[in-house]
Amino acid sequence: MEVDPIEKLFGELKGSFDTAEPTDGHRLRFLAKLEASATGKTKLKRNRVIWKPLTVAATLLLLCTIGYNYLYTSPSVQQQVSKISPEITNTEFYFASVIEDQIKKMQNESTPETQKLIADTMIQLRNLDSDYKKMERDLLDGGNSKLILSAMITNFQTRIDLLNEVLEQIEEIKNLKKYKNENITA
Repeated sequence: MEVDPIEKLFGELKGSFDTAEPTDGHRLRFLAKLEASATGKTKLKRNRVIWKPLTVAATLLLLCTIGYNYLYTSPSVQQQVSKISPEITNTEFYFASVIEDQIKKMQNESTPETQKLIADTMIQLRNLDSDYKKMERDLLDGGNSKLILSAMITNFQTRIDLLNEVLEQIEEIKNLKKYKNENITA
């Protein structure tokens, strides 16, 4: 017959069990410790109960702030101008592409003789661009829209005229250089 493992364990441990009575006041000390640990836990639970709604509220506030900033960003100056005058957007796109093409032509013609002229032209173009941005702000601030729109178009035309003049001067410089080289070699 096989011996039950639990019976075997108790048989091996026989005589080593602590069967002595606890000392006086053991029950009171145990209850006091139990009560002390229970009040500590309730304090922790109270702290957790207080912090939980605060963390939820802070998280919601953070998410609402991020959402508001994401959804309600103010439109750019160009978007606001296009709302006032949709035609200016098409005009600006056309003039900007023409100006960009002429700037590329001008920079492709760059030589040591024309570098100063090109640098001065770029400075003037930056000044005209900053004037254009001021006109956009004036238009948004409620200025005379027809007058400002006319000035904006004139600004673009001035830039194109400036670039045409510079390209002509560059051609003259190239022709003059060619003419001098022909006279020297002849």
